[in-house]
Amino acid sequence: MKKPIKHIVSLSGGKDSTAMLLRMLEESMPVDIILFCDTGLEFEAMYRHIDKLEKYVKIPITRLKAPQSFEYMFYEHMPKRKNPNLEGRKGFSWSGPRNRWCTSVLKTRVINRYLKALSKEYTIYQYIGIAADEPNRVREFNYPLIDWGMTESDCLAYCKERGFDWDGLYDIFHRVSCWCCPLQSLEELRKLRRHFPKLWEKLRYMDKHTWRNFLKDYSVEQLEVRFAYEDELLAQGLPIKGKAFFCALKERLKELTI
Repeated sequence: MKKPIKHIVSLSGGKDSTAMLLRMLEESMPVDIILFCDTGLEFEAMYRHIDKLEKYVKIPITRLKAPQSFEYMFYEHMPKRKNPNLEGRKGFSWSGPRNRWCTSVLKTRVINRYLKALSKEYTIYQYIGIAADEPNRVREFNYPLIDWGMTESDCLAYCKERGFDWDGLYDIFHRVSCWCCPLQSLEELRKLRRHFPKLWEKLRYMDKHTWRNFLKDYSVEQLEVRFAYEDELLAQGLPIKGKAFFCALKERLKELTI
């Protein structure tokens, strides 16, 4: 017997998936379930956005969450280590370009588990909010934004026209994801430090209490030294690049090890 169909929108909460959901509904496309997987690491403005969106679309948003928190997996979890040099170390610590454990454990596995259970009774049509100017990320799902030719900037404008502004998050950041992601650019991290000092202090604490460096070339404490030095120079109208800058920065960073 043919299984009934469920049309499922994957909602990250960002501009692209929000624009996709809004336009699907405006064009009377079927939407049965809206999935939001909460890592626990979103900006507070993002949670407010999800609540506001739910009221706007008048469809309950299914909120999923991993059984173990990010903090537990980060600090305490004891995985089987392929690298013998890491044997005995607690927690996954920071993710990296080749080991994005947080995405896998806190989002992908959780969503896949939910969809697998649902697929026993339904044929699943899943819709992913990938914009038309990032097609290199396309895999095997349904991508309405690409079909519509909507770019990332189109998506943001579309959302703002409908009253969604994320309390200004996109006026600060180019992308809005987990606030503590080590895959952010230096410029995004500068903005985090400038606009969200409490989160920046939490990031410093986290980095001091784990074993893997936040970035390949910098710990968070080293970034604090660099950004503070940049602020000093900018206040004096001096450049924050070039050989002289990095030589002076190197000397300041040495003070952390004394």
